Amino acid sequence: MHDLLFQGRVVTTSAVLEEGWVAVDDGRISRLGQGTAPAARRVEDHGDALILPGAIDAQVHSRSQKGQEDFLWSTRAAAAGGVTTIADMPYDDGFLVSTADKLRQKAREAGEQARVDFALWGTIAPDDGPLHIPDMARAGACGFKFSTFGTDPVRFPRIPPDLLAACFEAVARTGLIAGVHNEDDELVRARINAVIRSGITDWRAHGLSRPALAETLAMAQIYETAAGTGCSAHVVHCSVARGYALCESYRRQGFDTTVEACIHYLVLDEEHDVARLGGRAKINPPIRPRAEVEGIWAHLAAGNVTIVSTDHVSWSQSRKSDPVMLKNASGAPGLEVLYPLLLTELSRRDLCLSNAARLLAENPARLFRLTAGKGGLSPGRDADITIARRESRQYDPTASGHAFADWSPYAGRELDWRIAATWLRGQQIFDGQSVSAEPGTGRFICPDRPSGRQ
Repeated sequence: MHDLLFQGRVVTTSAVLEEGWVAVDDGRISRLGQGTAPAARRVEDHGDALILPGAIDAQVHSRSQKGQEDFLWSTRAAAAGGVTTIADMPYDDGFLVSTADKLRQKAREAGEQARVDFALWGTIAPDDGPLHIPDMARAGACGFKFSTFGTDPVRFPRIPPDLLAACFEAVARTGLIAGVHNEDDELVRARINAVIRSGITDWRAHGLSRPALAETLAMAQIYETAAGTGCSAHVVHCSVARGYALCESYRRQGFDTTVEACIHYLVLDEEHDVARLGGRAKINPPIRPRAEVEGIWAHLAAGNVTIVSTDHVSWSQSRKSDPVMLKNASGAPGLEVLYPLLLTELSRRDLCLSNAARLLAENPARLFRLTAGKGGLSPGRDADITIARRESRQYDPTASGHAFADWSPYAGRELDWRIAATWLRGQQIFDGQSVSAEPGTGRFICPDRPSGRQ
């Protein structure tokens, strides 16, 4: 007699089990199967709805703007979107998470607010070099984030090649990943200056100022640095098809290289969406023309995309509405709609829905070394479960009340799926309308056993 049983179309990383079931005991998955289900004290029969693993969003910025979202709201949107774990980036407004003490402080503060589980990235202050990387790993960092482009010298600094190599060597000793923002600093700065001199200020300016070559040059540096140091290297977003080919070529050579496709690179394009939305669609690297979007989908179908994420950030509208394109902040919210967007596109392209379980749960868990408790639906793991049902609708970011931002680049987009319920460690936290998880429900999730951990 199990504690809880889910029935429906169970989405594993390899198949969709029609008339499937998942049994849960003590907040963890006990077993799953197809056909005649075992007995349980409580049965959740979801008919032909999908039973999916709770998503792990590998790239969230909860504190990029003071006075805005914080974990109270980012994790509320996550729960409503079927995301049961977020990995939060270290570039908080006024607080660079670059020491073990800062990581522990952020974990405490987030733990008081979070409604879903959370992991935390660490980074470095350039003047410190790799000094604090071992201690941050012991404090529970899920990985280390760097950038080949300098957005801000203090808050989001460029890490030059020699220092990046030293950091990769230090990260390799922890057994964790080095994640890198992939844009060549010198090329981008030259192109920004060229665009300014040209007088182009509208939506075209952003793509012109950050060409595809800036990404692939940076990715070659990142992956070569990984090859030379033995570090696991992850490119945290790639908007061009060639970048996925580069990653796959290094993997074929035996190196641990991975690459991430943010959801906006899979559903938005420059000529239609950026032209229409302007600053609301300004994201680094930029949203590309439709030909690149289709190229990324070809790589996804071929298995060359490691994970899909949001790169979620809820800027105020004042930071996204300047008619001069380059003056707008970069980034967009997406937690509430990540799963519906990906499921909709997979369905319309006749791609197996197992891709969603692999790209949003299993692979992120592997990337962050969290597979003891997180990932796809598997016995022994936390019962983090998302229910999605077919329902045609237009997305309205203001309708649910769970998203902090009152704007979205996906506003008005036609979706074919809706999140009907979310469960975290066997407890329901969203019923399709209301988020019931209170602040403090979420736990700080640390890697399973990185080497050097104490």
